[in-house]
Amino acid sequence: MNKYESIYILSPTMEEEAIKAMIERFSNLIVAEGGEVEKIDEWGKRRLAYPIEDFREGYYVLMNFKADPQLPSELERNYKITDEVIRYIIIRDEE
Repeated sequence: MNKYESIYILSPTMEEEAIKAMIERFSNLIVAEGGEVEKIDEWGKRRLAYPIEDFREGYYVLMNFKADPQLPSELERNYKITDEVIRYIIIRDEE
């Protein structure tokens, strides 16, 4: 299994319960696909460097996980079809 790091930015208009549910949804996806979530770090609302979809701030979440090489593409697909995710990045963490 490879180590990965993903940062995603959620819409700032989401309620706290919806944010928790979204974070749980993505971590459950990793576990369901045979991966292992090592750490989830919620950075909270922060100002964006430039406006994205008319938003000036977003809710940042950092997630470290281990998974097989095909899982990041499935996670990326889920990020793309989720309207509340305004930006994301997944990188492989070299040990």
